[in-house]
Amino acid sequence: MIIQLKNDISPEQRAGIMEKLAKLNIDAKSVKTQVREYIVGIAKGDFDLRCVGSMEGIADIHRVSEQYKMVSGKWKLNPTVIDLGDGVKIGDGGLAIMAGPCAIENEAQIESAVNHLLQNNIRIMRGGVFKPRSSPYSFRGLGIDGLKLFYKHCSANGIKVITEVMQVSQVEEMADYVDIFQVGARNSQNFNLLEVLGQVDKPVMIKRGISGTIDELLYSAEYVFSGGNEKILLCERGIRTFERSTRNTLDLSAVPLLKEKSHLPVIVDPSHGVGIRKHVPPMALAGVMSGADGVIMEVHETPEKAFSDGMQSLYYPQAEKLYGQLRQTKELVSSF
Repeated sequence: MIIQLKNDISPEQRAGIMEKLAKLNIDAKSVKTQVREYIVGIAKGDFDLRCVGSMEGIADIHRVSEQYKMVSGKWKLNPTVIDLGDGVKIGDGGLAIMAGPCAIENEAQIESAVNHLLQNNIRIMRGGVFKPRSSPYSFRGLGIDGLKLFYKHCSANGIKVITEVMQVSQVEEMADYVDIFQVGARNSQNFNLLEVLGQVDKPVMIKRGISGTIDELLYSAEYVFSGGNEKILLCERGIRTFERSTRNTLDLSAVPLLKEKSHLPVIVDPSHGVGIRKHVPPMALAGVMSGADGVIMEVHETPEKAFSDGMQSLYYPQAEKLYGQLRQTKELVSSF
């Protein structure tokens, strides 16, 4: 059960609602977000919803059976739209394209990528400054100094920044230089990190775990929402299966399922999903056909010289062709 409280609810009315829930043997938790205040109730038996819904101070009440209640699509009438400012929105019916290198390497690379995005009307740039690498000897990013440089060039050109946060201690120092926090597959069940991201007023994109289920991704999103942050994106980036022909198995069936189960925008990552440059474009297009609200992909001026993930990064000319195809595909899907 989700209870939406009125904005002008009094302390006495709030206390009365909590007292009523206790009498009905309903475990209740207050959730206050950037948008409004809720009460999440877990009932231990049947009860008449009207006996609670009619109380003073309640704006609306919904019965939600799933354990991931706040991110469930059963209570929110309209899908969530993430507004990044400056006319950049995700989930508003358009297609959000996020592109850039796997890792931020130097200032010249940032300038090159920004110019590429500007020429193609891409408003969100991806790029890692803290890199989770399987080998301790691989390039692990430029850190906070690299992020400041990244943000400086992007913000000066009206481009929003999405980058990965890896641990709790990084959240505060990164907050002023990030427009979207990305939670990578390895951290999708780092509940301490998710709880802290629930306390920030910045959008959070959560990638599906390496072998995570769809419901586990929704539970991760619930941690962020219940912590107070409604600005959440879900990302299908491929899961690890027995197949070895591709880097991961991009589960595009997850897109319509997530759109059915949740009100949150869904992003597809074909770069990590397939891990092979020439197969990224068809998988990106398939992601849009499956109903994704956006695509995040890796592009690089010279992928063969990239510090990481060069084999799955598109050359600029490839990416430019794909951007047009993605937009055409979105128009086709919207006409159905």
